[in-house]
Parts: sequence; structure tokens; C-alpha cells
Amino acid sequence: MQSPEVTVIMVSYNTRDLTIKAIETLFENAGDVSFRLVVWDNASHDGSADAIAARFPDVELVRSNDNIGFSRANNAVAETATTPWLLLLNPDTETHPKAVQNILAFGKAHPEAGIIGGRTVFPDGSLNIASCWNTMSLWSLFCSATGLARLFVNSPFFNHEGIGGWKRDTVRHVDVVVGCFMLVPTVVWRELGGFSPRYFMYGEEHDLCLRAARRGYRPMITPDAQIMHLVGAATSKREDKVVSLMRAKATLIRDHWSGWRVPCGIALLWLWIANRRLGSTIKAAFSGKTDEKARWNVIWSKRREWLKGY
Repeated sequence: MQSPEVTVIMVSYNTRDLTIKAIETLFENAGDVSFRLVVWDNASHDGSADAIAARFPDVELVRSNDNIGFSRANNAVAETATTPWLLLLNPDTETHPKAVQNILAFGKAHPEAGIIGGRTVFPDGSLNIASCWNTMSLWSLFCSATGLARLFVNSPFFNHEGIGGWKRDTVRHVDVVVGCFMLVPTVVWRELGGFSPRYFMYGEEHDLCLRAARRGYRPMITPDAQIMHLVGAATSKREDKVVSLMRAKATLIRDHWSGWRVPCGIALLWLWIANRRLGSTIKAAFSGKTDEKARWNVIWSKRREWLKGY
């Protein structure tokens, strides 16, 4: 048998049926590439581990006794890798034809990237921009807090983090490759020390890419490697996801910014949620629908938690 070139790491948490589909499409559509798949189940309580073992008895399955988070789970599997490449693949994805083959070929052709991502779409085939981002800045946080990023979503000036207007249909250097579909040479992963374990979920790939950039790498995206990604399937409540995201952003600001920019960045996070809460309250007053208002009130009530970060 051909020695595997890639260790594919899939961290699963309460996504049983989605994980089964993710594994099926990976084997069906990876392309001409030899890989080792390791599925780490983070103490799911929906029968994920048993279902995976029954459907794919030959797949390496790690049953964690505790939910140790996305970062630590990926780190644990990466430590066992003997392949030259690592590929992180979320369980709420479906691999499109030759996606793994193509992203690996691109990675080999662009060693300067260090970290490589592909293109993601939603189940209906429409673009899911969340395969990559630009990093945060005071300007981008101001645009998010004031609603300018949402109002001018296709503007790269106002929607800088979202790289507004770019359809992810060209090869491009980016600041952040998202961990849902991320290829990294094993030597680079170990050079960087993998994910920082302080990021339980969200923000870990942002931190990794910024640390890679400081070492001279330039993360890249190729449109020739495409997957479907649902986004956030392991987080059942939207407010929980937003709290985790804001917590990660607060941690990234403290880890990668300095001086007066840190308190300004934290203040803009506060303003962002304050304005969303105010907007949802005004909207509820006119529409009579209170679900969104209740959601943002919950997020606002947890501001001390997410402002502190991890």
C-alpha cells in the first residue's frame, strides 16, 4: 500500500449524521491522494462515536472522555502524525471532487504559503465566504460596530475582514485560513507549535496564521479545492456561538495587539454588541417579534465573560 501523504483530522462533537456524511464524501471525492483519517470524538452525547465505529470500522476513532475543545483535539492527533502534511476538515463538511488532491497539489507548489485553504459553499452551492478572512484592525472593528460592514458588505474598504466583493474564485494571499478546511505541512505545524490550547473554540486558526506570518509565511487560498461547509453545526444556539466568537476576538486582541490599541479594540467589541442589542430592541418595538431581542440580551448579559477572553 502507498504510504499516506496526508493525515486528515476531523474533530466531532454532537454532529453524528453530518460526520458520517463528511467521512463518506471524503472517501468518495478526495481524489488521487493517499491519506490517513483520524476522527476525534469530543465526548459527544448523540451516539456519534458508536455510529462512526459501526459505519467505518477501519477509520481511526479516538473517543475522548471529555470535550477538550477544537484546538487541543487537533493538537493531540497532529502529535501522532508521521505524514508530511496535515489537513484539518470539519465534520459539518462535504468534500467536493478532487478537493484534497487539488489542495495538496497547490500546497506543494506554494511552500511559501505555509497554510493553505480552499473555497467553501453552502448546500445550495452559493458562496460561503467563511473559508478565510482578513485579520482585525481598529478600522474593521469600527465598521462592524457601526454597521458599515453589513451595510456595504461588498466593499473591501468597509468590509475589510470579510474581504468584501471577493468571490473566493481566484488564488490569493489572505491573513486567515479557517480551520474547517486547512492544509499545513507537518513541519510548519510543529514549527509553530500547533494551535494555542487557550483557544477552546474559534480564533485558534486566526492566532496560528498570525504567528505563521511573523515567521515569513503567507497563507493562501485556492479556488480549485472546494467543499461544502454548514458552519457552526456543533453549536446549537446562536447566542452561544456569538459569545464564543467575541471571547476569541478579545483574546486575539490581547495576544496580538499592543499599547493603546488593546483597550480601544476591546471597547469596540463592547460597542459592537451594544449596538446590536439596541438595534434588536428597536426592531422588536416595531415588529412585535422578540426572539432576536432576547438573543442579543443574552449575549449582552454575558459581556463580562467574553470581554475577558480566554
